[in-house]
Amino acid sequence: MRLRILSGLGLLAAAASLTGCDSQPSTVKMADTKVDAAAKLKAAKVAKAQFAAKVKANELGQIPVLMFHRVIDKPSTTDDRTPQQFRADLERLAREGYVPITATEMVTGKIDIPAGKHPVVLTFDDSSPSQLTLNEVGVPAPNTAVAILKDVAAKNPGFRPKATFYVTRDMFGKTVREEQAETLGWLKENGFDIGNHTRDHINLRGRSHKEVEEQIGSIAKQINSLTGINPTTIALPYGNAPTQREWAMHGGKEYNHQGAFLAGYTPAASPFSKAFDPVAIPRIKVMEKKGDCKQFCSEAWLDWLKSNPDMRYTSDGDVTTVAYPKFKTPYLRKTFAKWGLPY
Repeated sequence: MRLRILSGLGLLAAAASLTGCDSQPSTVKMADTKVDAAAKLKAAKVAKAQFAAKVKANELGQIPVLMFHRVIDKPSTTDDRTPQQFRADLERLAREGYVPITATEMVTGKIDIPAGKHPVVLTFDDSSPSQLTLNEVGVPAPNTAVAILKDVAAKNPGFRPKATFYVTRDMFGKTVREEQAETLGWLKENGFDIGNHTRDHINLRGRSHKEVEEQIGSIAKQINSLTGINPTTIALPYGNAPTQREWAMHGGKEYNHQGAFLAGYTPAASPFSKAFDPVAIPRIKVMEKKGDCKQFCSEAWLDWLKSNPDMRYTSDGDVTTVAYPKFKTPYLRKTFAKWGLPY
């Protein structure tokens, strides 16, 4: 009898011992795992900040949004560029470390470019045939803006052939629906951005709410019917906003923009900066420093950004963070606080 009791006690002790050995290390192991994970996360963030400092990242810096119109052999206005001038414009950007992004990528904050590089937004107003005309085999005709952009990109690895085209009813000179669909479809399939520029390119200032919605909504509906795209941004004709700026942003079921671009003036604020105003994003007129454009043309502003690199947007190469020098922390929009990476 005693042997049985002892034997039972021994079994109970062994079970208790086994239970104790199993539960305690499991709890400790979980705690250790959490500590390890937190330590790894902290180390990773420190490493990212160190790298951001190394490449002098400043994702609260300014972004040049360049405004183009026609690319033709014989310019008739200062808005026009010759094919040679346009090629030179792009080659300068490539040399100075700029990488084209679309207007949609800018306003949504999806600026995915290599570390140390600077975003630039190339915008084209009025949907001119000089910007894109497809030849008989569906390839951009020589000396059109798209053909030149693709050629410069091919010769400069990392310089992406990306741009935003602000469309009116002119539709790149196409009047037949099938041809309009082919041209806009080509832009969509090749990664270009299509934006709203109103149906008739009229000045929206002083127009009634109904007129504004008709001008913006009708072309938005046409673009959608041809491509399935709902434009993310609008370029306001002549840079003039309607009486209520929100009219240009939202209009019933027809359009819901995330950004409205003005005419030429200054570089734009980063979408991560408190200075960013989505209903009034400035653009820069592309022109040499001469005449009325000595201060506010592209040549002048690109020179200024080159001389003031601390004011220019420079990427850290990580689309999941917003990197910047610590002293710029007060300028970060609260919306992006959890992505902030000060160094």
